[in-house]
Amino acid sequence: MFERGHFIDGREMPGASTRNADVMDPSSGSVLGRVALASKDEVEKAVTSASKAFPDWSATNPQRRARVLFRFKELVENDIETLARLISAEHGKVLADARGDVQRGLEVIEFACGIPHLQKGEYTEGAGPGIDVYSIRQPLGVGVGITPFNFPAMIPMWMFGVAIACGNTFICKPSERDPSAPMRLAELMMEAGAPEGVLNVVNGDKEAVNLLISDPRVSAVSFVGSSAIAQAIYEACAHNGKRVQAFGGAKNHLIVLPDADLDNAVNQLIGGAFGSAGERCMATPVAVPVGEDTADKLVQMLKPRVESLKIGHPFDKESDVGPLVTRAHVERVRNYIEMGVKEGAELVVDGRNIALQGLEEGYYLGGSLFDQVTPTMKSYQDEIFGPVLQIVRAPDFETALRLPSEHQYGNGVAIFTRNGSAAREFAARVNVGMVGVNVPIPVPLSYYSFGGWKRSGFGDTNQHGPDGVRFWTKLKTVTQRWPEDVSQASYSIPVME
Repeated sequence: MFERGHFIDGREMPGASTRNADVMDPSSGSVLGRVALASKDEVEKAVTSASKAFPDWSATNPQRRARVLFRFKELVENDIETLARLISAEHGKVLADARGDVQRGLEVIEFACGIPHLQKGEYTEGAGPGIDVYSIRQPLGVGVGITPFNFPAMIPMWMFGVAIACGNTFICKPSERDPSAPMRLAELMMEAGAPEGVLNVVNGDKEAVNLLISDPRVSAVSFVGSSAIAQAIYEACAHNGKRVQAFGGAKNHLIVLPDADLDNAVNQLIGGAFGSAGERCMATPVAVPVGEDTADKLVQMLKPRVESLKIGHPFDKESDVGPLVTRAHVERVRNYIEMGVKEGAELVVDGRNIALQGLEEGYYLGGSLFDQVTPTMKSYQDEIFGPVLQIVRAPDFETALRLPSEHQYGNGVAIFTRNGSAAREFAARVNVGMVGVNVPIPVPLSYYSFGGWKRSGFGDTNQHGPDGVRFWTKLKTVTQRWPEDVSQASYSIPVME
């Protein structure tokens, strides 16, 4: 059984508080280890470490910062199997998915390696008589990332990769449910040549979060989690004068038009809805077939596929889906399935009654499939975040467009069709932040930006890509004129003639 403390000032240190939390093995329900929950003194040490490291790191030229990230990328690639096993053991996602978790984080590190170009400003010569104007992007200071359990490698790298590249120092507060991968990433960052204090990891709970977002030395906060907490983080950081981006929940729809390739749509929908046991903010838990004929065919094709999902240990190469993250979350998803039944939806496949030999105490659920779901049902309105796929039938294109557009969440949406005109119109009109066309999980590549609308995202800038650089820097504009013989003061506002 392991003990996880914190990573502060370039090294792992044991927790000094009396508060700890169990790190569970979701596949068996047994305790893997314990993680320390930070005290006020430990948060203070982390912020002090990051604050002390900031002046020198921010003054390091961008190509040298990029070299550290290049080396970090190489080290993570060499360690990807170890990281994947840490993620699978503590989160429950299958190994192939855990490797993808690391790889998608590395893609942002690759993007951040281009910081000498990305952080360049603009220059206008001769904006006025003898006057030049230029802009520069400078780092903010100490950044904080509060990251969720479902992507313990990817989302920390999304945050600290760009933040550190831009010259900031960083404190990661990961989920206490799966803390090992972020701790390993911090070790690798130090091995890559980052100075002490550039990347710290503080394990903890709400107490640590509240201390971090209220500390006046913290300049910016990035958060991913539930919408209720995202809004609270956003409001608290704004009140404390901090730059903040806070990403919340989702209820992503996958629209299936009558002309779609149904075999392809079903294949993509199965992976999008049930991969990682549905514990993804970019999962596709709602399918919207247009027309009764399309709906009947889609349900007929989905039913045997959902029934045949192989639920098993995350280290088993034959497993399609591993366990959920906690026993409490299993019960939460079960309650939503029961809610759907009571609301009048048709439960086509019931995944609640699953028992795996030798893993009876694990946090497993099979795939569940609902048909005849309506927009008034609470089970449709809420984010379930589990292996549950709901079918909401739409009579026409306009209804299918309206469903995701009017939903409280606006993270992602997808449309499957062979009709380019319909896809183009849908992408232009839908009130959702990220759109996929014949792509079930429309997570943008690292050189674009990730972020949802409505209650899926609070703040003006998104993760990684150009928005990531904008978020982790502040813009300074310089207007300069070298001295001339100016004999009189001017009392009018300067104009460029």
